[in-house]
Formats: sequence, structure tokens, C-alpha cells
Amino acid sequence: MDHYEIVESSLTHIESRLDQPLSVESVANAFNMSKFYFHRLFSAMMGCSLNQYILSRRLNASLSLIQEGRMPLTDIAYRLNFGTPSSFTRAFNRQYGVAPSSLRGPNPSILPSPIPSVVRRPIKNINGDVVADFTLTEFESIRLSGIVFEVDLAEDYETTIRSHSRMLLQEVDSSVQGPCYVVYSNCQPDSTRFRVLFGIPQEIRIEKPFYFTVDVPQLFCAKFNYSGDLLAIGDVLKTDYARFLKISRQETDDSHIELIQCFDDVRRLESSYHIFAPIRRLPIDSDEE
Repeated sequence: MDHYEIVESSLTHIESRLDQPLSVESVANAFNMSKFYFHRLFSAMMGCSLNQYILSRRLNASLSLIQEGRMPLTDIAYRLNFGTPSSFTRAFNRQYGVAPSSLRGPNPSILPSPIPSVVRRPIKNINGDVVADFTLTEFESIRLSGIVFEVDLAEDYETTIRSHSRMLLQEVDSSVQGPCYVVYSNCQPDSTRFRVLFGIPQEIRIEKPFYFTVDVPQLFCAKFNYSGDLLAIGDVLKTDYARFLKISRQETDDSHIELIQCFDDVRRLESSYHIFAPIRRLPIDSDEE
């Protein structure tokens, strides 16, 4: 099995054993892997430690048991391998912001979530640490024509981006093909709001508000490659980028551009894509690949 299959299989393995003792060693042994490497691989692919993931899935499994109302909360805690009922209640409150007992009603406010998918992207080993594969590269200056709008990453930004991409495509000839870019800029400290340009590298003139032609400057960037639906991997990207900065000892740039997403096909936002994150050019380690 490749790395993706191992992690995907481990998620199924864990889900079927939430009522049993689980540890890094026991899960790694099930796939004939070193517990140390499996721990690094799992953390890199899922963005959290194995123990954090197991705890989250046990709490998720408790939702159905609580809402069924057939078992006391104490029995649910012990059934899902919590050491004490109080430790279950504390963990539940931290994850969901409410007490378990509050869900015992006719209209549950929190529903169980399915096993998460594993975002597919290349990974590599740097001095024993597993990190999403990256290349340090120049993002060459480019002129983009498109539509400018705002998104809030704390809200339904995926729908906003898709709707504006459709608005742009309605204004251009159906023969327009090729790549498109989503450029995020000017995020204020402690804010989740970004100005966004959704554009294509072609000269077009649209006499409507919020349609612009913008010159994106040359930037020194860390380039990441993903496949699947980019708009569904925000948390994974955030974790990947934080691990990259820590392991590679790079620093973020002070550019007003925060992130650039490049899709291979303007008409397929679920296609393969690249992510360019501006970083500071350092005199040492800048040729790390």
C-alpha cells in the first residue's frame, strides 16, 4: 500500500475499534510500520496527532449514543474507553462547546460526521520529519483579468469563490480554456477576511463593477501541489504550511499577497492545482528543495 492507502486504511481500522484500547503502537503494528514513522506520517497527512484523532472520533461516535437515549452517559464514557465520566464530559465540552447532556432532545444540534477524507498531495522526509512536498521557486509576474470580491474563511467561502468563478466565465467566450488564478491579499491581523481576485491570464475588458486587470508581481514562494477539490482543504493547507515553516526554517514574506492558487483548468475547480505562498528569500537554505 502507498502512504495514502495506509492512512486511509488506518482511519477505517480506528473507526471499527473505538470501543477498544488504541495507541500509536497498536495501529502502527496493524500495518507493519514503525510507530515513530507512522506517527510522523499520520500527523503530516491528517494535520493532527493520532491520539487527537482517536479522541475526536470517539467523541463523534458518542453523539449517536447520546441522542439515542438508551444508555446513561457514564456507560457511554466507559464504552468508548474514556478513563472516567468526567474526562469524557470535559473532552466533549472542549470539542463541541456544550455538555453531553444538552443533546438529549428531539432535535439534536450536532450531528455525527463521516470518516474524513485524506487530502492527496506529495510528501517528503526532511531529517526524519514528514512534510507536504514543496519547492522553493519564483512566481513570475503575470497580468490577470477577472473579478474582485471578498471572502471570509470563517464562513462559506467555497460557495463564494465558485459563484464568482461562474460570473467571470459568463462574461468570456466559451472557447476560453487554460489555467486560472485565485489571489488572496490584504488579510488584516487576527482577521479571516481576504480580498480575492479570480482571474485568467488573458486580456479581457468587462465594463462592469468589480472587474479589473491586475498585475501580480514576481514573488519568491513555496510551491505546494495538491489534487482534488482545493476549496475543501483549508485546514489541511494551514497545517501543511505551518509544518513547512517550522521544518524548513523559512519565514513568511511581508507581501500584501497572502496566497495564490493556480488551477490547471478554469472550468474545473476540482482539477489539479498548485499553491504559491510568498516567503522571505533567505541567503542560506533558499535552495532547499
